Amino acid sequence: MQHKFLLWLKIAEAVRITEMAAMSDPYTCFHHIHGTNVRLDDSQTQATRAESFGNGVCFSKEPLDPDKIFLVEIVEKELGWCGNVRIGLTAHNPRNLESVPEYSLPDLVNLGSSWVFAITRNHNKVITDDQEASPAPTPSCYMEAYLQIGKCKIPKDKLVGRSRPGRYSHLLDQLYKTNILPATARGSRVGVLYTTHANMGEMHLVINGEDMGPCAKGIPTNQPLYAVVDVFASTKTVRIIQVDYGFPSLQTLCRQLVQKCIMHRLAIDWLDLPDPLKNYCKYE
Repeated sequence: MQHKFLLWLKIAEAVRITEMAAMSDPYTCFHHIHGTNVRLDDSQTQATRAESFGNGVCFSKEPLDPDKIFLVEIVEKELGWCGNVRIGLTAHNPRNLESVPEYSLPDLVNLGSSWVFAITRNHNKVITDDQEASPAPTPSCYMEAYLQIGKCKIPKDKLVGRSRPGRYSHLLDQLYKTNILPATARGSRVGVLYTTHANMGEMHLVINGEDMGPCAKGIPTNQPLYAVVDVFASTKTVRIIQVDYGFPSLQTLCRQLVQKCIMHRLAIDWLDLPDPLKNYCKYE
């Protein structure tokens, strides 16, 4: 009984610190302005297209800083449609749009100052003139600790999406660490970032830990750039993955402490906490 009481004290302290950290270190979330078919959860980090296959355009709440990634995971798929998630950057402040375009491609891009690419099951990599096509990467290349693009250095385990066929199977199956998913599969992780060269931006897409190369160059960086995610067609739901660069944030450390104090992260649902905080503590 004493052990259980001490455990609950630890959880209570971790929750208190997490709430304080959340006020001083807000996590990445979606903008409240989005396509008419989009529904956001309470945490504003998960976007679901409620009907049809279009009007699923979402934006980051804040402009994206250079050398920082906006990373999402495909949570749910919907059969019967052709096409998948689209991702990129736009210089349009969502607040200033008369209406959110029905599609990121071509509607938003046709407005100008937007760079968006459709993610396909294969062939997403951009080959530049000074590069030669390389063979498909082997699983071992994904086991490197970090991915570095320009000044951006990101822990690889955050970037790589892996399937989870059972609640505990990924803890037991050694293949879990090398089970790299197709780009458009459920569980796949897709991100966008940009680096700066001579005061111009260069956009990179990252899919399951692999840099797809410079998808767009010459992007003006004298204006805020928002991340764009189009929850399109067979991609029905995506959620934002919070990324720490080098050292974990206070929020992440508190969440890890909460997760350590319970048997399984789904048990967080039983805690007497606000839903947004439960959602944050359950996921990455």
